[in-house]
Amino acid sequence: MSETRSLRVALLGAGTVGAQVARLLLEHHDELAARAGVPIDLVGIAVRDVTATRSVNLPAELLTTDAETLIQGADIVVELMGGIEPAKSYILAAIGSGADVVTGNKALLAEHGAEIFAAAAQVGAEVYYEAAVAAAIPIIRPLRDSLAGDHVERILAIVNGSTNYILDRMDRFGDSMEDAQRVALELGYLEADPTLDVEGFDAAQKAAILAGLAFHTSVPAAAVHREGISAITLADVESAREAGFVIKLLAIAERITDEDGLEGVSARVHPALVRRDHPLATVYGGNNAVFVEAEAAGPLMFYGAGAGGVQTASAVLGDIVSIARRHIAGGVGVGESVAADLAVLPIGAAQTRYRISLDVEDRPGVLAELAGILADRGVSVETLRQTANGAVTADGLATEADGGTATLVIGTHTARDAALAAAVEALSASGAVASVRSVLRIEGA
Repeated sequence: MSETRSLRVALLGAGTVGAQVARLLLEHHDELAARAGVPIDLVGIAVRDVTATRSVNLPAELLTTDAETLIQGADIVVELMGGIEPAKSYILAAIGSGADVVTGNKALLAEHGAEIFAAAAQVGAEVYYEAAVAAAIPIIRPLRDSLAGDHVERILAIVNGSTNYILDRMDRFGDSMEDAQRVALELGYLEADPTLDVEGFDAAQKAAILAGLAFHTSVPAAAVHREGISAITLADVESAREAGFVIKLLAIAERITDEDGLEGVSARVHPALVRRDHPLATVYGGNNAVFVEAEAAGPLMFYGAGAGGVQTASAVLGDIVSIARRHIAGGVGVGESVAADLAVLPIGAAQTRYRISLDVEDRPGVLAELAGILADRGVSVETLRQTANGAVTADGLATEADGGTATLVIGTHTARDAALAAAVEALSASGAVASVRSVLRIEGA
C-alpha cells in the first residue's frame, strides 16, 4: 500500500463507544496521522437510523444505513454494533473484501472467534480487539505480543465493573445485595435487566478470550464454568472481612493437569475470597484489573476503568493506529495462535481451597463426624472456627456444648474442586448439619 494514500475507515455503529470513536477520529485526525505515519480518514458510519439523537453531534454526510457498500470501500472496518448478527456477517464480509477489522464485540469473539480468526488468516488480514476485554486497560496486546515468548501460568481478573461495584459497596459501606444493586442501577453501572452482569455471563465471555490468548488454545464461552454473585449475602461479606478476605467476582484462566495426567486449560468465573493483601483486593468501585502470573516476567497487574464510552474508544483508537502502522510496514497480520490446542478441562479438575460455613448441631462428636466426611473424600481441614451458644472459640479448638446449633466455618487445604464439591454435598446430607450457609473458593493465596 502506498504510504501517501490515506487509510479509509468504516465505522459500524454509533452508540456510546462508536460515537466517541468517530469524534476522536475527526478531532485528532492530524495527530493520529503523525503517529500512524499515514492519514486515517473516517469515510462513513453505518447506523440503523440516520435521524436518531446521539450523544455526539456527528456530520450528517457520514451517516448511512448501507453497511454493505460502506464495507466494500474500506481499508479498516471498525465494528462496534455488538451482538452476533449482523456483526458477524459484516466482519466476515470486511475480511473477504481485504479490509482489516477492529472490534469490541466480546460476545461474538467468545462464540465465533475461531471462525473469524481463521478467515483472517486465509487472507493475511488483521483482527484487533483490545476493547473487547476491560475497556481502556491494555491487556490483549500484552498477552498476544509482549508475553508471547513467556509461559503464562495463570490469570486472575476482575473484568466486570458492575459486579465489582456491587461487591465493593457491600464490603466498604455495608450495603445489602439489594441496596447495592439499586445504587448500581441508579448510577448506570447496571442495566434494567442485570442478568448479563450479575450472573457472570459478561465475565465468562471475557474469560474465554483471555484463556484463548494466554494458552494459545480455542476456548469457547460455553466451556467456561460460570457462577454469578446473586447468592452472596452481606453476612458472607462480613464473615470474609473478619477472616481477612474480600469477595470478588473473578475470571480465572490457568494451565492445569487433571488426575489422569492430561494437560489442559481451566477457564472459570465465580465469586472468590481474595486475601486483603493481594493487589486485586484493592480494586474498588467499577474498576477492572487483570493479574497475570508468568514464568519469567513474574506477577503483573493491569488496572483501570473497565467501561465507559471514551475509555473504550481509547482502546479502539489504539488498535486502528496499530493496524495503520502495519499497513505502512507491509506484510501480513499477526494472526491468532491456537498451536497449543490444549483440552479445556472442567472445573472439577482445578485445584483450589474452600471456605464452608455450616449450621451444625451443637453436641459432642459433631466435629469429628464432619472431619471424617471431608477426609473420606480426600479433603483435609486447614482452619476451623465455631460460634457455640454465641461465643466464638479459637480456630481448631472449638468447645462443643449440648443443645441448639452452632455456626461452623471450615477452611480446607488445596484439593481438586471435584473432591471439594463432593465433600460439600456429603456435608449437606449429614444429619449433623442443619444447613450449608455458604461455600466460597479461596483464590490468589
